[in-house]
Amino acid sequence: MKRTLYPKLLGGYLIYGLICFIIISTFGYHITFNFLERRDASTLYRESALISSNYAENYFKRSTTLEEMKTQLSTLSTYLSSEIWIIDKQGQILLNTASATSPVENAEPEVIPDFDVTDFGSKYYRTGNFYGHFDTETLSVFSPITVNYKVRGYVIIHKPVSSIVNLSNQLTNLSYQTFALLFLAAFVVLALFTWIVYIPIRKIAQGANEYASGNFEAKIDVHSNDEIGYLAASLNYMANELNTLEEDQRKFVSNVSHDFRSPLTSIKGYVEAMLDGTIPVEMQDKYLNIILFETERLNKLTKSLLELNKFGSHGVMLDITSFDINHTIRMTVQTFEGTCMEKHISFNLILSGETLFVSADFSKIQQVLYNLIDNALKFSHANSSITIETTEKNEKVFVSVKDTGIGIPKDSIKKIWDRFYKTDLSRGKDKKGTGLGLSIVKEIIQAHGENINCISTEGVGTEFIFTLPLAKEQEEHA
Repeated sequence: MKRTLYPKLLGGYLIYGLICFIIISTFGYHITFNFLERRDASTLYRESALISSNYAENYFKRSTTLEEMKTQLSTLSTYLSSEIWIIDKQGQILLNTASATSPVENAEPEVIPDFDVTDFGSKYYRTGNFYGHFDTETLSVFSPITVNYKVRGYVIIHKPVSSIVNLSNQLTNLSYQTFALLFLAAFVVLALFTWIVYIPIRKIAQGANEYASGNFEAKIDVHSNDEIGYLAASLNYMANELNTLEEDQRKFVSNVSHDFRSPLTSIKGYVEAMLDGTIPVEMQDKYLNIILFETERLNKLTKSLLELNKFGSHGVMLDITSFDINHTIRMTVQTFEGTCMEKHISFNLILSGETLFVSADFSKIQQVLYNLIDNALKFSHANSSITIETTEKNEKVFVSVKDTGIGIPKDSIKKIWDRFYKTDLSRGKDKKGTGLGLSIVKEIIQAHGENINCISTEGVGTEFIFTLPLAKEQEEHA
């Protein structure tokens, strides 16, 4: 058996970890960086708009000087870790908080070549070296300075992108740490899955292999209170039943062999004795009668086997009719008059009413009665009685056949329905039985959808009780 489930789980776990690592290291980093860039740009834009409306506008209105404005903006520049520029529409830098010298009025300012505010496009920020002014990549945010509804200049705030990169790396490292914890948690889940699910399934698979090879003694050691534990318990039960069935099959073959071999050996021995002259001619009639008896025994055994096999195929058709069970009992009892006279056994019939109609297969129920009465006669003592009783209750008819014979041992009661089963007592008392009578009885009753039970006490007697449905004619008559 190829064990591929666990390698697949482990491989899936490792692939899951690799995919998560790739996502964090690529997509995760870019998503974090873009988020931080937009966040810083938004923050710087708000600051630039405030500077434009509160400080720069006053300069163009001539109410404040560049020197005063630089003093005010230097602190904010330090707080924002950025450079704050005031430039006019032509790109001349009027104020730069990063400059060491103070701005001078009417001095020649530094000019940004090719400056064009439309380069920002639809955004209010851009990244780059800002027309070659910076050596490193910089985030630049602008806000127009409007006086009397006219744009007079721009407030531009520059912040190194490296600060965003550093923060993005820190957050990415936190993501790696979080992923490591999740990966460890997933490993714990995998370990629990291995212990709770995979190992029991593997034990079940090993047990199934043992059962497939015919070893029904093997037990699956899984005792969890879940579906897997239920499956293991079911398989253990199945194996035990199969083991019992196999033992029953061996007993069945042994019993069949014994019951066929005994009369065949007897027939063969007597025939050979007559042929070689061991048995004289004047005594051959006696032994021919013995051979005839053994032949009838074999014939009876064969018929019983064929009949029992029909019931076991679940294809028996019942001819359901309404008939008087009391009359059927009386007629069946009469067939045993010869045997009863020999053993001085009497019948005590306690029948409910003159007539009691049931709905069943007449011939099959007649056979049930015959087998039960025959069984009672076999195990009854001489000068005893057999009681047959019928009672009606809840639209059912209960038929009881009770003897006061040797009884059945307690450990044999459940086995009497098995094919060819004979108790040691029965073998010692009667060797003519086939061991199939009670099996046929149970098959017939179950085919009718009814029940049969046995109550017995060793040394006291045995009672068989079976049920039949009350016929509709009886209900209407009642």
